Amino acid sequence: MILLTRVNGTPILLNDEFIELVEETPDTVITMKNGHRYLVKESINEIIERAVSYSRRIMGR
Repeated sequence: MILLTRVNGTPILLNDEFIELVEETPDTVITMKNGHRYLVKESINEIIERAVSYSRRIMGR
């Protein structure tokens, strides 16, 4: 799970395993495998860094 910020400033916790697509249009839009879409403040690179960091923590690295 990664902590992100919606464009209105509220936090959102997403399961990164269910992310299907991330686009910058210029806002960052995350599309989940179930079709739900989220507009967040973080850039694609920040989302990648958080997902990788989370994966490393749960894998024990």
